[in-house]
Amino acid sequence: MAKRIFVLNGHPGQSSLTGSLADAYEEAARSAGHEVRNAHVGSLKFDPDFGEGSYRHIKALEPDLQSVADAITWAEHIVVLSPLWWGGAPALTKGLIDRVLVPGFAMDPRQRRMGFPRPLLTGRTARLIVLSDTPDFYYRLVYGRNFVRAMRHQVFGFAGITPMKATHFAMASKAPEAQVRRWMDVTRALGARAG
Repeated sequence: MAKRIFVLNGHPGQSSLTGSLADAYEEAARSAGHEVRNAHVGSLKFDPDFGEGSYRHIKALEPDLQSVADAITWAEHIVVLSPLWWGGAPALTKGLIDRVLVPGFAMDPRQRRMGFPRPLLTGRTARLIVLSDTPDFYYRLVYGRNFVRAMRHQVFGFAGITPMKATHFAMASKAPEAQVRRWMDVTRALGARAG
């Protein structure tokens, strides 16, 4: 069954393995009959600074961020591809999350359940594809997949986007070509099935 998919390339560089994987996911999804919208965080024009850190005075979204919000609203499945930098997403990607997933869009703080705001983005699923130089066993056992857990529970889950599945490609900056080809194959397979 065809799905509406939003693919976000969370690497700010104009050329990266993350971007190549985002392209591979998108191409495979389109070839399988899915509708796809995309965004490349490095090409978007917006202020990543949330500002006062208060939801009382939320900045109006710039046109590029409004298009991301519109794509999230439209999508049934959201795919975020991101490098792991200092334990989390690059600053621009984190800034995009801070600016777009705000009350009134991602959650309704006026309606609470067990103290938590009511999520507003239910009915959607997500996939996080993380690239890092941390060996997978170390990322799981020592760091507890911190970025994956935060995105699953404190970002997507908080907004009602569940389930979120994750893929981790480890030792990415030194990966041999054969390994990169395998990752491309895995990513294309995910795209084809909207996984």
